[in-house]
Amino acid sequence: MKKHSHFVRLSLAAILLASSLAGCGVVSDGSSNSGSTKDNTGSAAGGKDDKIVIGMSMDTLKEERWQKDRDLFTAKVEELGGEVKVLAANGDDATQLSQAEQLISQGVDVLVVIAHNAEATAPIVEKAHKEGIKVIAYDRLIKNSDVDYYISFDNVRVGEFQARAVMEAAPKGNIVYIGGADTDNNAHMFKEGAMSVLKPLEEKGDIKIVYDQFSKDWKPEEALKNMENALTANNNDVQGVVAANDGTAGGVIQALTAQGMAGKIPVSGQDADLAAVQRIAEGTQLMTVYKPIKSIATTAAEMAVSAAKGEEVKADKTVNNGKIDVPSVLLDPIPVDKNSLNVVIEDGFHKLEDVYKNVPKDQWPKQ
Repeated sequence: MKKHSHFVRLSLAAILLASSLAGCGVVSDGSSNSGSTKDNTGSAAGGKDDKIVIGMSMDTLKEERWQKDRDLFTAKVEELGGEVKVLAANGDDATQLSQAEQLISQGVDVLVVIAHNAEATAPIVEKAHKEGIKVIAYDRLIKNSDVDYYISFDNVRVGEFQARAVMEAAPKGNIVYIGGADTDNNAHMFKEGAMSVLKPLEEKGDIKIVYDQFSKDWKPEEALKNMENALTANNNDVQGVVAANDGTAGGVIQALTAQGMAGKIPVSGQDADLAAVQRIAEGTQLMTVYKPIKSIATTAAEMAVSAAKGEEVKADKTVNNGKIDVPSVLLDPIPVDKNSLNVVIEDGFHKLEDVYKNVPKDQWPKQ
Protein backbone atom coordinates (compact mmCIF):
# COMPACT_ATOMS: atom_id res chain seq x y z
CA MET A 1 0.00 0.00 0.00
CA LYS A 2 2.84 2.30 0.89
CA LYS A 3 4.53 1.44 -2.38
CA HIS A 4 1.33 2.22 -4.25
CA SER A 5 0.95 5.60 -2.45
CA HIS A 6 4.55 6.42 -3.24
CA PHE A 7 3.92 5.56 -6.89
CA VAL A 8 0.84 7.78 -6.96
CA ARG A 9 2.77 10.66 -5.44
CA LEU A 10 5.54 10.22 -8.04
CA SER A 11 2.98 10.03 -10.85
CA LEU A 12 1.25 13.18 -9.66
CA ALA A 13 4.58 14.94 -9.38
CA ALA A 14 5.46 13.88 -12.92
CA ILE A 15 2.11 15.10 -14.23
CA LEU A 16 2.49 18.42 -12.45
CA LEU A 17 6.03 18.82 -13.81
CA ALA A 18 4.86 17.98 -17.33
CA SER A 19 1.99 20.44 -17.00
CA SER A 20 4.36 23.09 -15.74
CA LEU A 21 6.71 22.57 -18.68
CA ALA A 22 3.80 22.62 -21.13
CA GLY A 23 2.58 25.83 -19.54
CA CYS A 24 6.02 27.35 -19.98
CA GLY A 25 5.84 26.28 -23.61
CA VAL A 26 2.63 28.27 -24.08
CA VAL A 27 4.17 31.37 -22.54
CA SER A 28 7.49 31.10 -24.38
CA ASP A 29 5.73 30.17 -27.62
CA GLY A 30 5.01 33.82 -28.36
CA SER A 31 8.30 35.19 -27.04
CA SER A 32 10.59 33.35 -29.43
CA ASN A 33 10.38 33.73 -33.16
CA SER A 34 13.19 31.39 -34.11
CA GLY A 35 14.02 29.41 -30.97
CA SER A 36 13.51 25.80 -30.02
CA THR A 37 9.71 26.11 -30.00
CA LYS A 38 9.76 26.48 -33.78
CA ASP A 39 11.80 23.29 -34.07
CA ASN A 40 9.17 21.37 -32.11
CA THR A 41 6.22 22.07 -34.40
CA GLY A 42 6.54 18.57 -35.81
CA SER A 43 5.84 16.95 -32.46
CA ALA A 44 2.34 16.44 -31.18
CA ALA A 45 2.88 18.59 -28.09
CA GLY A 46 4.82 21.26 -29.97
CA GLY A 47 2.22 21.45 -32.70
CA LYS A 48 -0.48 22.25 -30.15
CA ASP A 49 1.52 24.74 -28.12
CA ASP A 50 3.19 26.70 -30.90
CA LYS A 51 0.23 28.81 -31.93
CA ILE A 52 1.16 31.67 -34.24
CA VAL A 53 0.55 35.08 -32.69
CA ILE A 54 0.34 38.16 -34.90
CA GLY A 55 0.64 41.62 -33.41
CA MET A 56 -1.41 44.40 -35.00
CA SER A 57 -0.36 47.97 -34.19
CA MET A 58 -3.09 50.28 -35.47
CA ASP A 59 -3.14 54.05 -35.94
CA THR A 60 -6.77 54.32 -34.86
CA LEU A 61 -10.06 52.49 -34.46
CA LYS A 62 -12.14 55.67 -34.43
CA GLU A 63 -13.01 55.33 -38.13
CA GLU A 64 -15.47 52.73 -39.40
CA ARG A 65 -13.06 51.55 -42.08
CA TRP A 66 -10.34 50.44 -39.62
CA GLN A 67 -12.77 48.49 -37.48
CA LYS A 68 -13.61 46.43 -40.56
CA ASP A 69 -9.90 45.85 -41.29
CA ARG A 70 -9.28 44.64 -37.75
CA ASP A 71 -12.24 42.27 -37.72
CA LEU A 72 -11.57 40.74 -41.14
CA PHE A 73 -7.83 40.41 -40.53
CA THR A 74 -8.39 38.75 -37.15
CA ALA A 75 -10.99 36.35 -38.55
CA LYS A 76 -8.64 35.20 -41.33
CA VAL A 77 -5.66 34.69 -39.00
CA GLU A 78 -7.86 32.65 -36.66
CA GLU A 79 -9.12 30.62 -39.62
CA LEU A 80 -5.46 29.87 -40.41
CA GLY A 81 -4.88 28.69 -36.86
CA GLY A 82 -3.30 31.77 -35.30
CA GLU A 83 -4.39 34.56 -33.01
CA VAL A 84 -4.11 38.34 -33.17
CA LYS A 85 -3.25 40.89 -30.50
CA VAL A 86 -4.51 44.37 -31.44
CA LEU A 87 -3.53 47.73 -29.98
CA ALA A 88 -4.72 51.08 -31.37
CA ALA A 89 -2.91 54.39 -30.75
CA ASN A 90 -5.74 56.82 -31.61
CA GLY A 91 -3.50 58.93 -33.80
CA ASP A 92 -0.64 59.42 -31.34
CA ASP A 93 2.92 58.63 -32.49
CA ALA A 94 4.40 58.07 -29.02
CA THR A 95 1.51 55.77 -28.08
CA GLN A 96 1.91 53.73 -31.25
CA LEU A 97 5.64 53.29 -30.60
CA SER A 98 4.98 52.24 -27.01
CA GLN A 99 2.23 49.83 -28.02
CA ALA A 100 4.41 48.27 -30.71
CA GLU A 101 7.16 47.75 -28.14
CA GLN A 102 4.57 46.09 -25.90
CA LEU A 103 3.57 43.68 -28.68
CA ILE A 104 7.24 42.97 -29.45
CA SER A 105 7.95 42.25 -25.77
CA GLN A 106 5.01 39.81 -25.74
CA GLY A 107 6.84 37.81 -28.39
CA VAL A 108 4.52 38.07 -31.37
CA ASP A 109 5.73 36.13 -34.39
CA VAL A 110 5.03 38.92 -36.90
CA LEU A 111 4.10 42.56 -36.40
CA VAL A 112 1.59 44.22 -38.73
CA VAL A 113 1.67 48.03 -38.54
CA ILE A 114 -0.91 50.53 -39.75
CA ALA A 115 1.21 53.63 -39.33
CA HIS A 116 -0.07 56.95 -38.08
CA ASN A 117 3.16 58.63 -39.18
CA ALA A 118 5.17 57.19 -42.06
CA GLU A 119 8.48 58.47 -40.66
CA ALA A 120 7.90 58.17 -36.90
CA THR A 121 7.08 54.44 -37.12
CA ALA A 122 10.49 53.54 -38.61
CA PRO A 123 12.00 52.74 -35.17
CA ILE A 124 9.30 50.09 -34.70
CA VAL A 125 10.82 48.11 -37.57
CA GLU A 126 14.30 48.29 -36.06
CA LYS A 127 13.08 47.22 -32.61
CA ALA A 128 11.13 44.29 -34.09
CA HIS A 129 14.07 43.12 -36.19
CA LYS A 130 16.31 43.05 -33.10
CA GLU A 131 13.95 40.40 -31.74
CA GLY A 132 13.80 38.50 -35.03
CA ILE A 133 10.25 39.68 -35.76
CA LYS A 134 9.27 40.56 -39.33
CA VAL A 135 7.16 43.65 -40.00
CA ILE A 136 4.39 44.14 -42.55
CA ALA A 137 3.31 47.70 -43.34
CA TYR A 138 -0.46 47.51 -43.79
CA ASP A 139 -2.11 50.00 -46.15
CA ARG A 140 0.38 52.74 -45.23
CA LEU A 141 4.06 52.55 -46.10
CA ILE A 142 6.66 52.92 -43.33
CA LYS A 143 9.29 55.28 -44.71
CA ASN A 144 13.09 55.07 -44.40
CA SER A 145 13.12 51.65 -42.78
CA ASP A 146 13.96 48.04 -43.60
CA VAL A 147 10.31 47.00 -43.38
CA ASP A 148 9.89 43.47 -44.73
CA TYR A 149 6.65 43.79 -46.70
CA TYR A 150 4.05 46.36 -47.71
CA ILE A 151 0.45 45.67 -48.69
CA SER A 152 -1.93 48.35 -49.88
CA PHE A 153 -3.99 49.49 -52.81
CA ASP A 154 -2.58 51.37 -55.76
CA ASN A 155 -2.90 54.71 -54.01
CA VAL A 156 -1.65 56.85 -56.89
CA ARG A 157 -4.47 55.35 -58.93
CA VAL A 158 -6.94 56.27 -56.18
CA GLY A 159 -5.98 59.92 -56.59
CA GLU A 160 -6.30 59.65 -60.36
CA PHE A 161 -9.82 58.20 -60.03
CA GLN A 162 -10.84 61.03 -57.70
CA ALA A 163 -9.54 63.82 -59.92
CA ARG A 164 -10.89 62.30 -63.15
CA ALA A 165 -14.37 61.98 -61.71
CA VAL A 166 -14.42 65.60 -60.54
CA MET A 167 -13.01 66.79 -63.88
CA GLU A 168 -15.72 64.94 -65.80
CA ALA A 169 -18.34 66.69 -63.67
CA ALA A 170 -16.59 70.10 -63.64
CA PRO A 171 -14.19 70.36 -66.59
CA LYS A 172 -13.72 74.13 -66.25
CA GLY A 173 -13.23 76.62 -63.41
CA ASN A 174 -11.77 76.80 -59.91
CA ILE A 175 -10.81 73.54 -58.24
CA VAL A 176 -10.00 72.94 -54.57
CA TYR A 177 -7.77 70.12 -53.32
CA ILE A 178 -8.39 68.96 -49.72
CA GLY A 179 -5.74 66.44 -48.77
CA GLY A 180 -5.34 64.03 -45.88
CA ALA A 181 -2.71 63.92 -43.15
CA ASP A 182 0.66 65.30 -44.18
CA THR A 183 2.26 62.63 -41.95
CA ASP A 184 0.64 59.77 -43.90
CA ASN A 185 2.55 58.64 -46.97
CA ASN A 186 -0.73 57.57 -48.57
CA ALA A 187 -1.97 61.17 -48.49
CA HIS A 188 1.02 62.17 -50.63
CA MET A 189 0.36 59.29 -53.03
CA PHE A 190 -3.31 60.26 -53.41
CA LYS A 191 -2.23 63.82 -54.11
CA GLU A 192 0.39 62.67 -56.62
CA GLY A 193 -2.28 60.77 -58.52
CA ALA A 194 -4.75 63.65 -58.41
CA MET A 195 -2.21 66.24 -59.51
CA SER A 196 -1.14 64.06 -62.44
CA VAL A 197 -4.67 64.70 -63.74
CA LEU A 198 -5.21 68.27 -62.51
CA LYS A 199 -1.87 69.92 -63.33
CA PRO A 200 -1.95 69.29 -67.11
CA LEU A 201 -5.49 70.73 -67.22
CA GLU A 202 -4.32 73.77 -65.29
CA GLU A 203 -1.43 74.23 -67.72
CA LYS A 204 -3.93 74.10 -70.57
CA GLY A 205 -5.94 76.84 -68.87
CA ASP A 206 -9.05 74.70 -68.40
CA ILE A 207 -8.97 74.83 -64.61
CA LYS A 208 -7.24 76.71 -61.81
CA ILE A 209 -6.23 75.03 -58.54
CA VAL A 210 -7.23 77.82 -56.18
CA TYR A 211 -6.67 76.02 -52.87
CA ASP A 212 -4.48 73.07 -51.88
CA GLN A 213 -4.10 71.99 -48.24
CA PHE A 214 -3.55 68.85 -46.18
CA SER A 215 -5.93 68.12 -43.28
CA LYS A 216 -4.21 67.32 -39.98
CA ASP A 217 -4.68 63.69 -38.93
CA TRP A 218 -7.39 63.23 -41.59
CA LYS A 219 -9.84 65.00 -39.25
CA PRO A 220 -13.14 66.06 -40.87
CA GLU A 221 -13.12 69.21 -38.75
CA GLU A 222 -9.74 70.16 -40.27
CA ALA A 223 -11.15 69.58 -43.75
CA LEU A 224 -14.15 71.71 -42.79
CA LYS A 225 -11.85 74.60 -41.81
CA ASN A 226 -9.86 74.18 -45.01
CA MET A 227 -13.00 74.26 -47.14
CA GLU A 228 -14.38 77.29 -45.31
CA ASN A 229 -11.08 79.07 -45.98
CA ALA A 230 -11.19 78.05 -49.65
CA LEU A 231 -14.73 79.37 -50.07
CA THR A 232 -13.93 82.63 -48.27
CA ALA A 233 -10.76 83.21 -50.29
CA ASN A 234 -12.62 82.66 -53.56
CA ASN A 235 -15.98 84.27 -52.72
CA ASN A 236 -17.63 80.84 -53.11
CA ASP A 237 -16.46 80.74 -56.74
CA VAL A 238 -15.52 77.04 -56.70
CA GLN A 239 -16.59 74.49 -59.31
CA GLY A 240 -15.18 71.24 -57.91
CA VAL A 241 -13.45 69.70 -54.88
CA VAL A 242 -11.06 66.76 -54.85
CA ALA A 243 -11.20 65.48 -51.25
CA ALA A 244 -8.75 62.72 -50.37
CA ASN A 245 -11.10 60.48 -48.39
CA ASP A 246 -14.69 60.23 -47.18
CA GLY A 247 -13.94 61.83 -43.83
CA THR A 248 -12.47 64.94 -45.45
CA ALA A 249 -15.32 64.88 -47.98
CA GLY A 250 -17.74 65.02 -45.05
CA GLY A 251 -16.03 68.17 -43.77
CA VAL A 252 -16.08 69.70 -47.24
CA ILE A 253 -19.79 68.97 -47.70
CA GLN A 254 -20.56 70.45 -44.27
CA ALA A 255 -18.92 73.70 -45.41
CA LEU A 256 -20.78 73.61 -48.73
CA THR A 257 -24.09 72.93 -46.96
CA ALA A 258 -23.64 76.06 -44.84
CA GLN A 259 -23.37 78.07 -48.09
CA GLY A 260 -26.29 76.35 -49.79
CA MET A 261 -23.91 74.72 -52.27
CA ALA A 262 -24.09 71.04 -51.29
CA GLY A 263 -25.05 68.86 -54.26
CA LYS A 264 -24.14 71.64 -56.70
CA ILE A 265 -20.37 71.15 -56.40
CA PRO A 266 -18.86 67.72 -57.20
CA VAL A 267 -16.84 66.29 -54.30
CA SER A 268 -14.72 63.13 -54.40
CA GLY A 269 -13.95 60.74 -51.56
CA GLN A 270 -12.48 57.36 -50.72
CA ASP A 271 -13.09 54.30 -48.48
CA ALA A 272 -16.83 53.84 -49.21
CA ASP A 273 -17.75 54.74 -45.62
CA LEU A 274 -21.47 54.32 -44.94
CA ALA A 275 -22.01 58.08 -44.47
CA ALA A 276 -20.30 58.69 -47.80
CA VAL A 277 -22.28 56.18 -49.84
CA GLN A 278 -25.42 57.63 -48.25
CA ARG A 279 -24.32 61.09 -49.42
CA ILE A 280 -23.73 59.69 -52.91
CA ALA A 281 -27.23 58.17 -52.91
CA GLU A 282 -28.62 61.53 -51.75
CA GLY A 283 -26.58 63.48 -54.31
CA THR A 284 -24.30 65.61 -52.10
CA GLN A 285 -21.11 63.60 -52.80
CA LEU A 286 -20.07 62.72 -56.34
CA MET A 287 -18.07 59.54 -55.79
CA THR A 288 -15.88 57.49 -53.52
CA VAL A 289 -13.16 54.93 -54.14
CA TYR A 290 -13.99 51.50 -52.76
CA LYS A 291 -11.00 49.55 -51.58
CA PRO A 292 -12.27 46.01 -50.96
CA ILE A 293 -11.25 45.72 -47.30
CA LYS A 294 -11.79 41.96 -47.31
CA SER A 295 -9.12 41.61 -50.01
CA ILE A 296 -6.44 43.57 -48.18
CA ALA A 297 -7.27 42.14 -44.75
CA THR A 298 -7.33 38.49 -45.82
CA THR A 299 -4.26 38.82 -48.05
CA ALA A 300 -2.35 40.54 -45.24
CA ALA A 301 -3.39 37.79 -42.83
CA GLU A 302 -2.11 35.13 -45.24
CA MET A 303 1.17 37.06 -45.65
CA ALA A 304 1.60 37.38 -41.88
CA VAL A 305 0.98 33.70 -41.20
CA SER A 306 3.32 32.66 -44.05
CA ALA A 307 6.04 34.97 -42.70
CA ALA A 308 5.54 33.57 -39.19
CA LYS A 309 6.02 30.04 -40.54
CA GLY A 310 9.13 31.06 -42.45
CA GLU A 311 7.40 30.35 -45.75
CA GLU A 312 7.75 32.37 -48.94
CA VAL A 313 5.61 35.52 -49.00
CA LYS A 314 4.42 36.37 -52.50
CA ALA A 315 4.92 40.07 -53.23
CA ASP A 316 5.19 40.72 -56.97
CA LYS A 317 5.91 44.47 -56.85
CA THR A 318 8.25 46.83 -55.03
CA VAL A 319 7.75 50.32 -53.62
CA ASN A 320 10.69 52.48 -52.60
CA ASN A 321 10.32 53.86 -49.07
CA GLY A 322 13.32 56.19 -49.19
CA LYS A 323 15.73 53.49 -47.99
CA ILE A 324 14.92 50.23 -49.75
CA ASP A 325 12.64 48.79 -52.42
CA VAL A 326 10.03 47.10 -50.25
CA PRO A 327 8.48 43.85 -51.56
CA SER A 328 4.87 44.88 -52.05
CA VAL A 329 1.36 43.70 -52.86
CA LEU A 330 -0.77 46.41 -54.46
CA LEU A 331 -4.47 45.69 -54.91
CA ASP A 332 -6.88 47.35 -57.33
CA PRO A 333 -9.24 50.08 -56.04
CA ILE A 334 -12.73 50.57 -57.53
CA PRO A 335 -14.32 53.99 -58.24
CA VAL A 336 -17.97 54.13 -57.15
CA ASP A 337 -20.60 56.74 -58.02
CA LYS A 338 -24.40 56.96 -57.92
CA ASN A 339 -24.67 54.53 -60.84
CA SER A 340 -22.45 51.86 -59.30
CA LEU A 341 -23.40 51.79 -55.61
CA ASN A 342 -24.45 48.19 -56.15
CA VAL A 343 -20.73 47.30 -56.04
CA VAL A 344 -20.48 47.85 -52.27
CA ILE A 345 -23.89 46.22 -51.70
CA GLU A 346 -23.18 43.07 -53.74
CA ASP A 347 -19.79 42.75 -52.05
CA GLY A 348 -21.52 42.67 -48.67
CA PHE A 349 -19.73 45.84 -47.56
CA HIS A 350 -22.98 47.71 -46.89
CA LYS A 351 -26.67 46.76 -46.93
CA LEU A 352 -29.03 48.29 -49.49
CA GLU A 353 -31.40 49.58 -46.80
CA ASP A 354 -28.50 51.34 -45.09
CA VAL A 355 -27.10 52.90 -48.27
CA TYR A 356 -30.49 54.29 -49.36
CA LYS A 357 -31.75 55.03 -45.84
CA ASN A 358 -32.18 58.76 -46.55
CA VAL A 359 -33.66 58.33 -50.03
CA PRO A 360 -37.42 57.90 -50.69
CA LYS A 361 -38.11 54.20 -51.15
CA ASP A 362 -39.62 54.67 -54.61
CA GLN A 363 -36.17 55.85 -55.70
CA TRP A 364 -34.36 52.75 -54.45
CA PRO A 365 -32.88 50.49 -57.15
CA LYS A 366 -35.05 47.54 -58.19
CA GLN A 367 -33.93 44.27 -56.67
